[in-house]
Amino acid sequence: MKKLLGIMVLGLLWCNISVAGTKKQNLAHLKLTKQCEKCNLEGANLSGVNLLEGVSFKGVNLNEANLYKANLKDANLRGVKLYAANLTGANLKDANLTKADLMEANLTGANLKDANLTKADLMEALLGGANLEGANLKKADLSRANLRKANLKKANLIGTNLSGADLEKADLSGAKLDGAKLDGAILCKTIMDSGIDNSGC
Repeated sequence: MKKLLGIMVLGLLWCNISVAGTKKQNLAHLKLTKQCEKCNLEGANLSGVNLLEGVSFKGVNLNEANLYKANLKDANLRGVKLYAANLTGANLKDANLTKADLMEANLTGANLKDANLTKADLMEALLGGANLEGANLKKADLSRANLRKANLKKANLIGTNLSGADLEKADLSGAKLDGAKLDGAILCKTIMDSGIDNSGC
């Protein structure tokens, strides 16, 4: 009987960790399994954490979380809430950020090479010096985003909203800009296929 009771208790504890529960439980589950789908990690401190390649965060709440220099290469972050999150220097190479909420997130110096950011919300995000080479930003919202010195070589910016974005010294050579909105965007020392654009200096 005691053995059965012990098994039941362990089962209940496991269920409690697996579902969306407290931040501490979800964080413990993440560290143990490297997966945390649909859990709540709002405001969690994951600074410098190596979350390994291919970790799944699908549907997770990471609003205002500290992911400074975190390794999220190949991570599944589709639809993840990362509002005002600190992703400074984070490795997001090849990550899936489709429809992710990155509004006002700090991605300064982050590596987003070949990342999928289709329809992602990056309004007013900080992307200064970020590597977005080959990234898919089709129909993403980058309005009023800071993209100073960002590497956007060969990026897919088809239908992307760049209204009011700061593109000073950004490199957009080879980028696809069909249907992109550039109303009010700052183009100063910006590298384009046609040459250096200083129209906004």
